[in-house]
Order: sequence, then structure tokens, then C-alpha cells
Amino acid sequence: MTASDHPLIFQSLYWALPFCGVLLSIALLPMCAPHFWHAHTAKVVLFWSVVILTSLGIGHGMDAVRELFFHVLLVEYLPFILLLTALYTVAGGIRLRWHFPGTPVGNTALLAMGTALASIIGTTGAAMLWIRPLLSANVHREKQAHTVIFFIFLVANIGGALTPLGDPPLFLGFLRGVSFFWTTVHLWQPTLFISAVLLALFYALDRYYFSREPVRSTAVAHPTPWSRPFTLQGRFNLGLLLIILGVVLWSGLEPAALSAQNISPDKRIGADFLAWIQTHTGVVLAARSLWRDAILAFVIVISWRYTPKILRRDNAFSWLPIKEVMQLFAAIFLTMAPVLAMLQAGEAGPLAWVGNLVNDAQGVSQPIRYFWVTGLMSSFLDNAPTYLIFFNVAGGDASRLMQEGAALLAAISAGAVFMGANTYLGNAPNLMVRAIAEHHGVRMPSFFAYMVWSVGLLFPLFALTAWLFF
Repeated sequence: MTASDHPLIFQSLYWALPFCGVLLSIALLPMCAPHFWHAHTAKVVLFWSVVILTSLGIGHGMDAVRELFFHVLLVEYLPFILLLTALYTVAGGIRLRWHFPGTPVGNTALLAMGTALASIIGTTGAAMLWIRPLLSANVHREKQAHTVIFFIFLVANIGGALTPLGDPPLFLGFLRGVSFFWTTVHLWQPTLFISAVLLALFYALDRYYFSREPVRSTAVAHPTPWSRPFTLQGRFNLGLLLIILGVVLWSGLEPAALSAQNISPDKRIGADFLAWIQTHTGVVLAARSLWRDAILAFVIVISWRYTPKILRRDNAFSWLPIKEVMQLFAAIFLTMAPVLAMLQAGEAGPLAWVGNLVNDAQGVSQPIRYFWVTGLMSSFLDNAPTYLIFFNVAGGDASRLMQEGAALLAAISAGAVFMGANTYLGNAPNLMVRAIAEHHGVRMPSFFAYMVWSVGLLFPLFALTAWLFF
């Protein structure tokens, strides 16, 4: 069941309650009942998943349950988790050592390089590759959480705004006809502006904290020449990282989802299997999607099998962070489906008023409203489908949007990418980075405490960005 195929099945806002329950569980339980949360995370997310599926079964029958479950599982959840797991496994086999200790200058340089890398290998790839050098460089510091928070802002979100490889929303736009370098040309100024301001704020804040560290000798005792700031081990995994990026890009170039019925066995390997999936689940998969997932699974096995264990041990590699993300996103994807369906229904759905927010009193679309509405919704929903919804609200014609609608498309793109940093749920790497940091002993802020940082620092900056550029 997709939002576009069955947008009218969810006609009441009550269908959004399980999703709200997941959000509140993630926000409140780690803060109010941390021992219960860590011991029973899987049970909590299973509860909300059962609530949405049971409600759907009572209201619309078991066929609706089967369609929703298998669509979320095969089309959204498994590809998403395979990609995250592949990036996490491969990055965990790369020992990237930053030879400068965690000083304000060194940390700012690390964040700047990670931000630049995010548009090349994606926010998830850059975050998984860069977070461990940052944590290792600051292991001697008492206050480290602010460093990880700015890392989430810059590397896991804002840095990915310049190419379709940077962030999933832009990749969806690319698949629908937006030129590869369109966002590079139209978003480089706001991206550079926000990144520069955040890096300057980080340097000032980190310098303040650093000046109050009780012992700073370990941070300055053995400076390393700038001629060799890094050493790299596990180069084999760099090749696997390129394979991941290549196969994701290749899989997205399928011109249209090909059903198993119109794929002849002599032209498509696996046609019988695709037909079997469609017959038993009702889900139509493209052949390239099947190959993509198989290759990602193969990469995970190869990386785990052939990476020296000492490299993973030095990286303090553990499966616990990815396990937590798997559990959380299983419930998020299931409970989010009705919300996205209500949005996709447009004027016929109970959330029709959301689409009206982007127009003024005369019904004229306003770029600055697209920026805020797309961004704020991307803060809590998956930013990729949110981007697609407002891309369609703006007309859905890429050629027109890239020309006379350029201001609207730039606002939608920037809102979806930039404001993924507003909450832990805004973009997939956010939860991954938090989990890795906590596994390394960093005491990260709770859901709402993190939002205090994002609202206090990012919202004024976003308001200024909107005024200057949109």
C-alpha cells in the first residue's frame, strides 16, 4: 500500500496517534525511564507497530494490513536498513586517524572537512566515516556533546545540500528530472552561509569550553605537522564505499518500476522471483532494486569477513548502535505511513490545511513558506517523502521548477535538507551518530534537550537564511 495508491484509506487524524506515540516514546522514555527504555526498546516499538497494524486490520481488513506491512518492509524499510548497515559496517572497517588532538582549531577543521565530504559521499557515508576520528580526537575532553551536536548539524545534514548524492530528498528530485548540478548552482550560497556561521559559532563555543578544561597538556603536547594530518588503514573498505555509492546511484536510474508481469525471463535475471514477490505480497519491485539490495548485503558480508578484527577493535566497533536504529525505524516507518498518506491525499485528506500553508491569501506560492513548511515537517517525518510531497504540491514538473519555479524548488530542497538537523528523527544519520557517540561514552542530550540546541542555534540562522535567500 502506497500513499499515492491508497491516499483515502486514512480519513481521520486518529491514524496519526501511533506515530505520535513513537515520537513521544523516543523523546520521553530515555529521559524519564532510561533503564526501562534501554532494556525494553524492542518491546516499545513492537507495541506501536502492533497498534497501527491491529487498527488497520479492524478498520479495513487483513488485506490492508498485508499490503501496508509488505510495502513498508520491502520498498522502504529493508532497502533503508541495508544501506545504513552497509555504510556502518564499511565505515567501521576504516581506521581514519586524525593526528591533531581535539583543540578548537583541530575540531573546526574536522567539521569543515566532513561538511564538504557530505555532498560527495552522502550525509550518512560522511557521518559514519568521520564520527570516529572526531570522537578519538576528543577522548581527553570532559565536554564533548557539543562537538557531536554540531557534527550532526553540519556533516549529517547541512553539508549534503549540494548534490543528489548528498541527501535522499535531492536524490528523489534527481530521479524526477532535476539536473545533477542544479542544487550545486542554486544552493551553494545558503549552504556556504549556514556552514560558515555554524563553524564560527562552534569555534567560539569550543574555545570557551577548552579554556575551562582542567588538564589540557594532552591536547597540545605532541603537535603533528599539517603535511600529514591523517593516517588511513582499511583502504579495502574505501573501495567498498565507492561500490555502495555507485550501486545506489545506478539503482535509482531505473526509468520506471518494472512489474514482474512485463519482464520477460530472457531479458531480466530474477523475473520469476519478482513475479513470486508480487503474487505473494502485492508489491511491485524493480529489478535494479533487487540487485541493489543483494549487492549491499554482499558488501556487508565481504567487509565483515575480510576487514582485520584489530581495525574494528581500535574503532570500538559494535553492532549495538545499528541494532537500536533498526528497532526504532521499524516502528517509525510503519506508523509514519498513514501520516504521509494523509499528506499525499492533498485537498481530499484531513491534512489539506498543510498544503495551504505554502500559499498567501491570494493563493500565490511563497518560497519562504515552502522553506519553513517543508523543513519543519522534515524535522519529524522522513525528509525524503516530505520533499516529494511538496515537490508535487509545487507542480511536480522538474523542467518548469528548474526554470520559472527555481525559487520554489530551491526552498523545498533547502528546507528538507537543512532542517533535518532540527531533531534526532530529521535524518537517518542523526540517530546513528548519537548511538555511536553514546557507545563511546559521550553523554548526549535527550530528544528535547537536543531540540533546545537546534531551536536556539539553528532557528535564528534559518530565519536569517530565509530572509536573505528565499
